[in-house]
Amino acid sequence: MKIEARLFEIIAAFFLIMGVIYTVCTFYYRTGVEWAGAACLFFSAGLSLIAGTYFRFVARRVEIRPEDYDDAEIEDGAGELGFFSPHSYWPIVIAGSAALFAVGFATSNFWFAVGAAGFIVAGVCGLVFEYHVGPEKH
Repeated sequence: MKIEARLFEIIAAFFLIMGVIYTVCTFYYRTGVEWAGAACLFFSAGLSLIAGTYFRFVARRVEIRPEDYDDAEIEDGAGELGFFSPHSYWPIVIAGSAALFAVGFATSNFWFAVGAAGFIVAGVCGLVFEYHVGPEKH
C-alpha cells in the first residue's frame, strides 16, 4: 500500500503546484483570477491527498505485500488474491439506480431522483450484506 500512497501524494503535490501556477498566471494575464479552474485544481489536490492518506493508514495495518519490496519477483505475488462474488446481481442494481438518479437529477425530476437514491441505498445494503443473510450465510 505504500506505493499507492506515494502515488496519490505525488498527484496531490502536482495538483497543488499547478493550482498555484494557474492562479498566478490567470491573475496576471487576465483581469482577475479564474476561480473555476483554480478551485478544481485545489479540490483535486485535496481529494488526492485524502486517498493518499487513506492508503498510508491502511499500509500500517496490513502485512507487507510483494509490491512494497524493491527487489520482488513476479512469482512473489502468485496465489489467491481474494474473494470475488461470481453471481452477484447487486452491482447491476446499483449501476441502474445510479443511471436513473442521474437522469432524474438532470431533468429536474427531483422526486424521481430521490426514489432512485433510495434504490441506490438498497442496492448497496444488499451488496454489503449479501453473504450475511440467505442461503450463502456461513
